Amino acid sequence: MDLTNSGEKMRIVQELVPGKQITIAHVIANPDKILYKKLGLDPAVDYSSSAIGIVTVSPAETAIILGDVSVKASGVELGFVDRFSGTLIVTGTVSQVEAALDALVSYARDTLGFVCCPITKT
Repeated sequence: MDLTNSGEKMRIVQELVPGKQITIAHVIANPDKILYKKLGLDPAVDYSSSAIGIVTVSPAETAIILGDVSVKASGVELGFVDRFSGTLIVTGTVSQVEAALDALVSYARDTLGFVCCPITKT
């Protein structure tokens, strides 16, 4: 890609500079069964009141702490925790998942001093 007038190619270096932030906090209420399967989650759940919570956090290791907060706050099940990407997935009833995300966002914001996005829901 030529970005200069001299015909030289410009090299662009992209870096991730992690801040203390939650960038995604989303509740999927009553997900389709195929979504559980594609995510590698237990598809043998009661779909009438099920939900999946998805959180992305930086620094990535904070996903471990927020997973602990989630389980203690509402009894959700941990579907996935990745300390390298900062991804956390929890499952449970809609009310459990909403309570878990409320608790982890509050903890990250009020105790850890993180910048947090609003919790969204589909």
